[in-house]
Amino acid sequence: MGKKILIIAAHPDDEILGAGGVINKYYKKGDCVHCLILGEGETSRGEDNQDEKLLELHRQGREAAMKIGIDYLYFEKIPDQKFDSIDFLDIVKVVEKYIKQVKPDIVYTHYENDLNLDHKLTYQAVMTACRPCNDLCPKEIYSFEVLSSTEWQLEGEKFKPNIYVNIENEIEEKINALKEYKSELRDYPYSRSVEGVRILAQCRGLECNKRYAEAFKLIRIMK
Repeated sequence: MGKKILIIAAHPDDEILGAGGVINKYYKKGDCVHCLILGEGETSRGEDNQDEKLLELHRQGREAAMKIGIDYLYFEKIPDQKFDSIDFLDIVKVVEKYIKQVKPDIVYTHYENDLNLDHKLTYQAVMTACRPCNDLCPKEIYSFEVLSSTEWQLEGEKFKPNIYVNIENEIEEKINALKEYKSELRDYPYSRSVEGVRILAQCRGLECNKRYAEAFKLIRIMK
């Protein structure tokens, strides 16, 4: 029986940007990958036809999930860029619900010092829900980096990875899945672009003598 992996992201496309290569590796190994997206990802933009655009964004997310190898994709409805407008405990309860449902062996989520406040609160909610006193506490927890947030943080501790994963055989799957998020991608030199994703993977690869890599920060491991 394979491992159960749970990716917990704030917004649609964060899961692919942060861990798309690793997700595809788990898929190829036969492990079961679950992905929880907490936020709507649309409502902060103040555009017309938000309901239709939200449905389209979720459709894009499901297409990306199929391409990358996510077995189960869950969408919650926390307002985009307004995670701080609801009680923090309510976010924790949502995360706890999926921890109990999935019973993951490994959890991946955002970096604690991301520029995006939704990302920070997601990390805090995950760590609260996965506290060691919880019988369903996952054995491993990792943080990932998300372009257009992690690298833009100028204050606090910058992202310093201590885990590198070779994604030479997964980079194209990661990019192809990301392309499904047509409403989220922008043109280069904006970092959240196809070129930006490839450049970051090359940069992380240089740090570990691989062509392409994803980098993570190990938060906790229990054996």
